Amino acid sequence: MSTITLGLLLIILGMLLVLISVLLPLLRRGEEQGGEEERRAEAGGVVLIGPIPIVFGTSQKMAQLTIILAILLTAMAIILFALLR
Repeated sequence: MSTITLGLLLIILGMLLVLISVLLPLLRRGEEQGGEEERRAEAGGVVLIGPIPIVFGTSQKMAQLTIILAILLTAMAIILFALLR
């Protein structure tokens, strides 16, 4: 598979993920019209400055989740760089 094909596939996959992330809350809102329940928004992130990660989150659970996602994304980037060499 050429790098151009791989790049185009990743772009299409990203667009599909954005579309799904927009549509899912709309579909869920229609299902939950019966009762109002309190919702709590949580967020988190990781900033990599060289080899030093700076992790932040609104809860311990979100901080752990962002660390796991950062490790997975870093591993994927290393694998892609190794394959495309």
